[in-house]
Amino acid sequence: MKRIAIFVERMERALNFYRTLGLEIPASADEEQHVEVEQNGLILAFDTWEMAEGILGGSEKPVGYRMEIAFQFDSREALDELYRQLTAKGYTGYLVPQDTPWGEGYAIVKDPDGNLISLVA
Repeated sequence: MKRIAIFVERMERALNFYRTLGLEIPASADEEQHVEVEQNGLILAFDTWEMAEGILGGSEKPVGYRMEIAFQFDSREALDELYRQLTAKGYTGYLVPQDTPWGEGYAIVKDPDGNLISLVA
């Protein structure tokens, strides 16, 4: 199984964002230092920076855009509605929903730690 690790500053803040994207994450995970969520054969692992420092040996804190993850939606309407919900909750819109030349709906929001999250329909 493939795993993607996402380093977060504050676990609860990060998990609330990903819950809005549809990930099922129990509220009990909010206080953890390490959380794993399986999604369609992929594990998203969330680690606080303190946890990562212990594993990486005090590495330099990441800065700026470190990754981009895309979430696929069944319709342009679902994409538009989620973008509206996320920005209404105060998350930063990076690219407003639009049509791509290849016929997909596409938007980008930033998660609470500055990662770019693509919304595609």
